Amino acid sequence: MKKQNLLEIIEKGENLTCEFKRKFSTHEKIAKEMIAFANTKGGTIFFGVDDDKEIIGVESEKAEAELIEEAAKDYCAPPLKYKIEFIGIKGKEIVAVNIPESDNKPHRLQDYSNDFDITKAVVTIRVNDKSIQASKEMIRLLKAESGNMKLKKYSIGANEKNVFAYLEKNETITVKALSELVNISTRRASRTLVKMVRANLLMIHTKENGEEYFTSRA
Repeated sequence: MKKQNLLEIIEKGENLTCEFKRKFSTHEKIAKEMIAFANTKGGTIFFGVDDDKEIIGVESEKAEAELIEEAAKDYCAPPLKYKIEFIGIKGKEIVAVNIPESDNKPHRLQDYSNDFDITKAVVTIRVNDKSIQASKEMIRLLKAESGNMKLKKYSIGANEKNVFAYLEKNETITVKALSELVNISTRRASRTLVKMVRANLLMIHTKENGEEYFTSRA
């Protein structure tokens, strides 16, 4: 990356695919950031840049690189792919870590469990300029996306018809709203809405506080 490109990126600030870190904090925190990028659209973490865009630089490129490698390999499950780049600017060294969007979603914080427990797994995604905990609905969709499990044949039942009727009067619907609307469990409501997203009938949206809602594709 050229110095001018880096300066332009820094000037634009943090966003969906860009995160600034003064320095490596803890393996767990950095792993969560890396996982969020891998589970979303990919992105780059710039070490040695403060949140206010001030270029701080890192004390040791080698030490930073070793910590990043440990976070990617030992604290992410499955381990993450990444590319690292060292950029000298204004007499200071910046470490840029690019994490591509993964083909093996969802990645989670290493929990040393043989089975993926959706109720316990720490899965993060990127929303705007933040990395947040993914909902159960989003985790199910990430698993379906990774497995290329788009629903091609999907029967529209009573619950689905109620969803469409609700969205004709309201812009959005949530798992809780569907559960109360048709008097079914939140688990069943969740699965219904997830299947409708997979069938390309609805779109899922995530707020910065982690709450999910669904809208019609029409």
